[in-house]
Amino acid sequence: MQNLNDTIFALSSGGLPAGVGVVRISGPEALVVTKALVGSLPECRQAALKTIRTRNGIIIDRGLVLVFPAPASFTGEDCAELHVHGGKAVVAALLKELSEFQGCRLAEHGEFSRRALENGKMDLVEVEGLADLIAAETEMQRRLAVEHTAGGLSNLYEGWADRLTRARALVEAELDFADEEDVPGSVSDLVWADMAKLQSELSAHLAGADFGEIVRDGLKVVIAGAPNAGKSSLMNALARREVAIVTDIAGTTRDVLHVDLNIEGYAVKLYDTAGLRDTDEVIEREGIKRALKTAAEADIILSLAEIGIAPQTDFAEFTGKVFRVGTKADIHPMDTGNYDLCISAATGAGLTDLHQLLVSDLQTRSAALSLALPSRLRHRTLLMDSLQTLSQAVNSNSAGLDIRAEFLRQAAHSLGRITGKVDVEDLLDVIFSEFCIGK
Repeated sequence: MQNLNDTIFALSSGGLPAGVGVVRISGPEALVVTKALVGSLPECRQAALKTIRTRNGIIIDRGLVLVFPAPASFTGEDCAELHVHGGKAVVAALLKELSEFQGCRLAEHGEFSRRALENGKMDLVEVEGLADLIAAETEMQRRLAVEHTAGGLSNLYEGWADRLTRARALVEAELDFADEEDVPGSVSDLVWADMAKLQSELSAHLAGADFGEIVRDGLKVVIAGAPNAGKSSLMNALARREVAIVTDIAGTTRDVLHVDLNIEGYAVKLYDTAGLRDTDEVIEREGIKRALKTAAEADIILSLAEIGIAPQTDFAEFTGKVFRVGTKADIHPMDTGNYDLCISAATGAGLTDLHQLLVSDLQTRSAALSLALPSRLRHRTLLMDSLQTLSQAVNSNSAGLDIRAEFLRQAAHSLGRITGKVDVEDLLDVIFSEFCIGK
């Protein structure tokens, strides 16, 4: 159980050994503990070279020391950082010495960031953006995470929440002071036109949720088609390594294979699936079942067929884009009439066109969208809740003002849950479990 009265510490700089190991300390005794280890403290937010010793005077290491008094620190508490040589024994000795101080303990996953949230240094969207920034592997993931960490999305939601609060205040003023001369006789012109506009803004924002999730989680591209259509060969060609076994035997691929690609800064998750056909072979049938399930969850299906054979275009429960790809162009003449493009995994012909096809699709999805986008299912769900109750408030012309005011309150409450302003304690353990110990 986390205790905010504890002083916490952890290695914050990643795996060891390394050139430098950064140990972070935060809490009410952070500066006292640091002074006990290094003697006199350096000037605030200025690095100083110090000898770090145990309380028995044994030298642990020499390194840079920085202190950040509250509230001007990452966590909002007194903080310190010890930059030591990144050897396992050095860091282990320092952590052991810190654990000997009364009220000091090793931090839990994400506990530094959780304290930053609880002390008002960050909101929940910014915390999630920080987790995404640490995990980012592509340029677009980095840019999306920076937008969230910098507060772009939070500012948008808080602005909307302020408009809802003001609208609700005007509605309740008419309810409570209908007989007063200085209260407008009708709030329609003041409130409902702006709420209708906000409804449109929320709806447009939600339309970008699919792209936000694609940037964060990756574009899901499934290679599907009949046995021996060249699916595994294409997977290997795009991955530029032997991911899948390739043979002339139909049904070689039995399970779903997956590889992550970076295409023009976007994360792309590429899946190779079992050949689709009727079969009585039990294991192959299970592979086909998994192939169809994966295809149903895809953003794009590359439906492969050897040139001269019509590719499959209908997939159960799939509503996204299907690109028809003719394969083995090295042994067949190009057929531009029946396919979106033709390729040869053996010679590389058409692979540049396929790459550009995926890039163009991503650019189409992102057209006219900023990166102030919802990127998690949690965001989407709460935005949908807010939009639904706002729509009820706007469209319930025959309902009483008290009922419409309650709809506005519910809409604001859902927005508040996104940033963590209201009632999110049940979410915090899940969110902070994604973090490393030192963050």
